[in-house]
Amino acid sequence: MEGKKISMAVIRRMPRYYRYVSELHQNGVARISSGALAAKMGLTASQVRQDFNCFGGFGQQGYGYNVENLRSSIREILKLDNNHTAVLIGAGNLGRALMTNFKFEQSGFRLTAAFDVRPELMGGSVAGVPVLAMEELENYVQRHQPDIAILTLPRQYARDVADKLCSLGIRGIWNFTGVDLHLDGIHVPVENVHFSESLMTLSYRI
Repeated sequence: MEGKKISMAVIRRMPRYYRYVSELHQNGVARISSGALAAKMGLTASQVRQDFNCFGGFGQQGYGYNVENLRSSIREILKLDNNHTAVLIGAGNLGRALMTNFKFEQSGFRLTAAFDVRPELMGGSVAGVPVLAMEELENYVQRHQPDIAILTLPRQYARDVADKLCSLGIRGIWNFTGVDLHLDGIHVPVENVHFSESLMTLSYRI
């Protein structure tokens, strides 16, 4: 929707819609009502319709949503076919776990390289992703122009590395360091991931 401001709350629900609709598609479901989709997501049918109306609406009165078309529309909204590329900074336990287990391509990204300071990791690879020396980061980013960087390095280095990446033209940061990074002043979006917040939320709920 060109020129229309979409709330961040709606944007953050779109990946959840995509995940549920993809499961329906894989299971051969052809159509679903807003009420049925809302029940799966813990929302109301009205909220589902309002969310989709932010992008023009995808349903038909009395029919609901064509699952295949809805999945394609959400995929387009989330730009999952844009062949985004990513690099990972910090090939420690968390970094290696992401490289080994996370399905980047299903989320619209291709992880092309990882960087670390430990000499014993240089020249190796994890899950087919080459691990390079941090000294090579600047040249690599300038040459390959990845879209985002994933930060899994020690927290004390997070801000300096983020600033360096932004100066090299990185377009976004997925941050697992435990330090909140806010780079709005230089127009680089950051997703700060905190596992502890999710666990503490669960603590409250139980």
